Amino acid sequence: MIYKETFWMACDSTEQLRAEYGPFHTRAEAEREAGKLGFDYILRYEHVIGENDDIKEVRCIFIELQPQRSLPLVPTKLHTRCASCGESAVHELSWQAEVWADIHEFEHSRHRVRLFEHRGEGLKEIAGWRDLCA
Repeated sequence: MIYKETFWMACDSTEQLRAEYGPFHTRAEAEREAGKLGFDYILRYEHVIGENDDIKEVRCIFIELQPQRSLPLVPTKLHTRCASCGESAVHELSWQAEVWADIHEFEHSRHRVRLFEHRGEGLKEIAGWRDLCA
């Protein structure tokens, strides 16, 4: 029996090398995540599955999202906080947060600095951010 399987992805562009996030079962889920990530597109994948559960055909359909005009653009603030002593700072740029963390961890051995992002709805920790900088 031949059938079609559909899933949705959030994506940042229509280029060959693009960032995709997902998959999602519904278009609404993909649109919501694309908005959170600041992506301008969602992508609908359609797989035509053959008799032996093999993929016979793949279709990709890009859908450009309308810009969110109702929400004011909130600048991102970065917050660093030491998990050991609680000392913290606020930064405009990522390199400033990294320098602050490097200095703090150099001056205080065995201290570990955590990074948080503030986008208007509270703080969200960026887990593994030191691995991203390397």
